[in-house]
Amino acid sequence: MAIGKRIQFFRSLRMMTQKQLGILLGFPEKSADIRIAQYESGSRRPKSDLTIALARVLDVEPNALSVPDMDSCVGLMHTFFALEDCYGLRVRRCSGKVHLEVDISQGEDAATLSRALANWWEKFSEMAAGRITREEYDYWRYHYEAKENDLKIWNKE
Repeated sequence: MAIGKRIQFFRSLRMMTQKQLGILLGFPEKSADIRIAQYESGSRRPKSDLTIALARVLDVEPNALSVPDMDSCVGLMHTFFALEDCYGLRVRRCSGKVHLEVDISQGEDAATLSRALANWWEKFSEMAAGRITREEYDYWRYHYEAKENDLKIWNKE
């Protein structure tokens, strides 16, 4: 998903107008909404310092804003292909369903990704079981930054 769509998603989630967000970022009130509209539409791309400021104002990690461009199935497939190359992601069929798995024999990056995905599954399971709320789960997702302790709790398979 392009950064503009992520900005719009989190701005809407925070129930902010484009003008409010722009003003909080320090843009002049007269053009604040226009600048944010340009970023959301993709006609402008924020530089790294502005991306960090956007993340701070929207209360998310900067990485939550700058995810790969997945606006189409083709873009998403190329993201999966890159994950296959870099992290050992594999596609499998099991009981008639397609699944993705990480081949941890592909190296430490693949093993780290596998542990991170297991951590994600654990957090999702906590929400599904009612041990945490959807809001707590979303907070975890939007503030996700892998900590070594998170990744070490999972044994290598």
